[in-house]
Amino acid sequence: MRQILFAALIGLVVSILLTPLLIMVFAKKGFGQEIRVEGPASHQAKRGTPTMGGFAILIGMWAGYLGSHLIGIRYHAHGPSASGLLVLGLATALGGVGFIDDFLKIRRRHNLGLTGVGKIIGQVCAAIVFGVLALRFPGSTGLTPASRDLSHVRDTTMISFATIVFLLVACLLVISWSNAVNLTDGLDGLAAGSMSLALGAYVIITFWQYENACATNPGAGCYTVRDPLDLALVCASGAAACVGFLWWNAAPAKIIMGDTGALALGGLLAGLSITTRTELLMVVVGALFVAEIGSVLLQIVVFRTTGNRLFKIAPFHHHFELSDWAETTVVIRFWLVAAIASAIGLSFFYGEYLSAIG
Repeated sequence: MRQILFAALIGLVVSILLTPLLIMVFAKKGFGQEIRVEGPASHQAKRGTPTMGGFAILIGMWAGYLGSHLIGIRYHAHGPSASGLLVLGLATALGGVGFIDDFLKIRRRHNLGLTGVGKIIGQVCAAIVFGVLALRFPGSTGLTPASRDLSHVRDTTMISFATIVFLLVACLLVISWSNAVNLTDGLDGLAAGSMSLALGAYVIITFWQYENACATNPGAGCYTVRDPLDLALVCASGAAACVGFLWWNAAPAKIIMGDTGALALGGLLAGLSITTRTELLMVVVGALFVAEIGSVLLQIVVFRTTGNRLFKIAPFHHHFELSDWAETTVVIRFWLVAAIASAIGLSFFYGEYLSAIG
């Protein structure tokens, strides 16, 4: 528990202190956000707001994770694990894809960076490397960071994938979650606040998995996760880094995370869902992000089949803006949805544990 607190504290401090430095540097270099023309008219005032603030989140996450391990040496704690490094590596790789997208937007002075195909290629490459490595590095008990079994709250043996199918599933998860968070990042503070809630829930989930790990506490309801405590450090540093960034990203935002941050955070959710054996549970905890990407898919399907629009504009947080909700009202209410989703996810997780030991 001590290491988790250190990870959160370091991630928060680094993020909250680094972000204003990025604001100053990016503003001086003219690294400003381009705004989509078809969006709400009020958003045009945000044009030129420094972007690529996701660097502060990524650096805060790594600093919290590595810093907690350095402090942990004093308490004879284990060093970085394969699971933790792989999840952070996936997030960083997707942050790199997002950076290329952001940089091209800035260079072209247009809200179009990488093509859709180019972005998917980057996401797929990161997912495949992650998936291949996650099936390696068995620990002392033979567990690897990932499992070929489809998981809800824990591995099930009903559906077990061949390696190639597992890699396809990993690609699907990485593309889906990274794009879902990216689509959510359309209002000041919305993505950062919602991510901190989802990651906060996963701090509890991973710590509970550590306390009831089959390797150290075998029995009914135990969990076969390779490095649950180290994943808790990743979650704590990520949640705290998002909160530190939110200090400057809350309305009116002084900086925007951009695709650099949004794709990285989506990759973090995908990697955590795989390494914690909770791919289906993550859909509940991250229900707000699922709803955001779902609104875009529904908009496309309805328009192509009927010629009518289901929402005034998608993703649907903009629909509420065009329905005369203030931006801060939309953000706060969506935060409440994210908090409720996280609470329901935790209740499902604990309810399954009670059933397992019952």
